Order: sequence, then C-alpha cells, then structure tokens
Amino acid sequence: MKVILYLLGWLLVAQGVGGVVNTLLGWWRWARDLLLVNILPFLHGREIFAAIVIGVLGLVLLSASASMGKTESQT
Repeated sequence: MKVILYLLGWLLVAQGVGGVVNTLLGWWRWARDLLLVNILPFLHGREIFAAIVIGVLGLVLLSASASMGKTESQT
C-alpha cells in the first residue's frame, strides 16, 4: 500500500506542477493531452486552481505514504 501511495503521490505532484507551468506559460503544447486538467472538460477555465489542488493532493499522498512507513517499522 505504501508503494501505491508513493507512486500515485508523485504522479499527482507531476500533474499539478505540469498543469501550473503549462497553464501559466503554455510551453508544453505537446503535453496538453497528457495533463489531467486539460482532459477533464468541467475544469475548463479553472485549470490553474485544479492543478494546484492536484499538486497538493499529491503532497498529501506522499506524506501519508511516509507516515505509513514509520508506523509499520515501529510495530
């Protein structure tokens, strides 16, 4: 479970950072179809906020996976 949370956390962090950079700067035209904020139609017009939320959720998952490792090693 720890590995799944860790990988999903990094995936969401990468999606969040990529979404923020692409929304603000528009550098990655080739990655437009790879970013979650551009795929979901109900996020149109709110891409920057959604990318920030996705990145924060990724950080939460990373901290949850780190805390799971600490509790498993203590028992």
